[in-house]
Amino acid sequence: MANPLLFRSLLRDAPLANASNQQGAAAFAFTPRHTLAQMVMTGCMNETFYVSGQAQLNDVLATAKDLDDLFLAQLAIYGRERGMMKDMPALLTAILAARGSALLPVVFARVINNGRMLRNFVQMLRSGVTGRRSLGTRPKKLVQRWLQNASEERLLQASVGNMPSLADIVKMVHPR
Repeated sequence: MANPLLFRSLLRDAPLANASNQQGAAAFAFTPRHTLAQMVMTGCMNETFYVSGQAQLNDVLATAKDLDDLFLAQLAIYGRERGMMKDMPALLTAILAARGSALLPVVFARVINNGRMLRNFVQMLRSGVTGRRSLGTRPKKLVQRWLQNASEERLLQASVGNMPSLADIVKMVHPR
């Protein structure tokens, strides 16, 4: 019988690890698009066992910096509609707003679909982590339109919560 250590069939075709994870263990490096998609669909930007929320945010911002607006827009919509995610799609929408992307109105309409998402978007944009601290003209108009088109019931549901509260958002954008 042949030496089983020399003629292994299972491990011969297995790829070798080419990166390390947050703990330093062997891992596989993905393309930036794959990495960001994985973070958007699984990330929570909170403390986890291996990584802090700030480290997750820094990874998302660094990865998104090199990707085009179209991919970020598609990923934000997919993460919100298919993945039922909240924070990551709002963050990608805030990144598009900070970049001044022409895709922002389309993404905003599909991602920011309730008061919680609106508050998340405004909070992330105003925090400055995406590169700007003010809403600016286009995001302000989009928030105004959301407030004007919302029903009374939707506004009452959106009024629950703070940082920023719906009243704070209304004071920021001055809807007519």
